[in-house]
Amino acid sequence: MNIIQADDALLALAQSFREALRQSVYVMRRLDSEEQLSSAQLGVLKMALDGGARVGGIARNLGVKVPSATEQIIKLERAGLVKREADPDDSRAVRVAATAAGRAAVENADRRRNEFIAGILGTLSQAERDAVQAALPVFDKIAHLNNSVQS
Repeated sequence: MNIIQADDALLALAQSFREALRQSVYVMRRLDSEEQLSSAQLGVLKMALDGGARVGGIARNLGVKVPSATEQIIKLERAGLVKREADPDDSRAVRVAATAAGRAAVENADRRRNEFIAGILGTLSQAERDAVQAALPVFDKIAHLNNSVQS
């Protein structure tokens, strides 16, 4: 990926974007604080869906060191929400996979989060909801660009 020299306007946009994301994360963390699972644990569970994920990848996606990710995995494993299993692509590696209870926990958290956010979106005008809808592909592109840079 080519890194361009950022001008003042682009830097200001970057600052505003980061601030909006930070505030959004706070909203979700406050929502998660009412539940038994932390945001990090829900993140691990989501990564453990669909074939599971390696511990190193989980740590990288959470932005933490492997021991911190392992701590979350151990808590989830004790709760019966994930299991460790051999990685079919590398016999030396271990994958963390969600159990049926883990999948149900993710579904419940997603439903609760969606209902909460829908309530917020319901207070917006149609034009504001349309703007949010129009921005979603851009957020998806940013996420994919970030993933390709880190790979």
